[in-house]
Amino acid sequence: MRKTTFLAGTLLALACAVPALAATLRVGPAEEIRTLNEAAMRAQDGDTVEVVAGEYRGDVAVWKQKRITIRGVGGRPRLLAMGSAAENKAIFVVRGEQVHIENIEFFGARVPDRNGAGIRLEGGALVVVDCRFIDNENGILTASDERISLTVRGSEFGHNGAGDGQSHNLYAGAIGLLEVRGSYFHHARVGHLLKSRAKESRIYYNRLTDEPGGQASYELEFPSGGRAIVVGNLIQQASSSENSTIVSIGAEGPRWPVNRLFLAHNTLVNDRPQGVRTLDLRNGVSGVLINNLLLGPGMTLDSVEAVRRGNATGTSADLAALRGDELYRLREDSPLRGTVAPAGRIDEVELTPDGEYLHPLQTRTIAPDVWSPGAYQSTPRARTK
Repeated sequence: MRKTTFLAGTLLALACAVPALAATLRVGPAEEIRTLNEAAMRAQDGDTVEVVAGEYRGDVAVWKQKRITIRGVGGRPRLLAMGSAAENKAIFVVRGEQVHIENIEFFGARVPDRNGAGIRLEGGALVVVDCRFIDNENGILTASDERISLTVRGSEFGHNGAGDGQSHNLYAGAIGLLEVRGSYFHHARVGHLLKSRAKESRIYYNRLTDEPGGQASYELEFPSGGRAIVVGNLIQQASSSENSTIVSIGAEGPRWPVNRLFLAHNTLVNDRPQGVRTLDLRNGVSGVLINNLLLGPGMTLDSVEAVRRGNATGTSADLAALRGDELYRLREDSPLRGTVAPAGRIDEVELTPDGEYLHPLQTRTIAPDVWSPGAYQSTPRARTK
């Protein structure tokens, strides 16, 4: 009995000791490791790579480790592609099983086939936190593999796209799961602010606004259907957009066992004077549309077959402000305040939001006594002089 207990204890101790083998590698101009490419070749499973703030020009890398964390420290490092691309694909190519990337900017990825990316995800589960993707052909681009998952939190995507309509701020292929929370998408170049072919897409508490001068096509597209859960987002189409559609699902035919759009407590805005199509819901895809606030000319959700309740059309008179980080928040005395019931749970999907986006790149918890249509439930914040 004692021998068995001793052996079990020894094995447990050895198992607990394994994480201690993980190392922290530091990258920077004054460090032993000066480039990310070298760090990617030296790092082992379980390691953390700390990247000292600064500019890294043409420093691209392929990450093959099963588990690794890559994190900016002392500020946000800027990775400037400068014509370089790992495997002629991206600034970072990621193939690990569990990869975490935090506090890094990816800028200027371009390749000959016009499909370059800040990050190219080709396998495993990737979590991206507090990163920026600016002026790439794609901010993030994934392979099509149901075993892949991508989670994005508190990150910014702007001015990405090759201008051909085939590249986007974020483009998830036919992966198992895409989840995006508390992030800011703006000014895509002809492509979409966010495009996903995932089996399940969870889009919570983001700001997807093409803004003045924006040339994005759709603000949100799910061309292969899937289960798309879109809750608590500000979604705005720019006046300069060439495409009238704001949200589209199933345009290329539904491919997944479940093809359903859950659109709840979003604020959808049209600034395009030439006309708008709020939602393009194709055959084979069902819809649940609850407690959305529609602003701007021609906005309606009545043109599609779907479960609908609590959706409302507002005007500028209902809004607390038209500029700044209080954009499109209802006035305290708006007649729309407190006019809807909580969205509740449908098909095991909870559609009542517990948070809201706060610009820039924050999410705050909410628990209102009464519910209003749209993404914002709390009253406007007091302004400081």
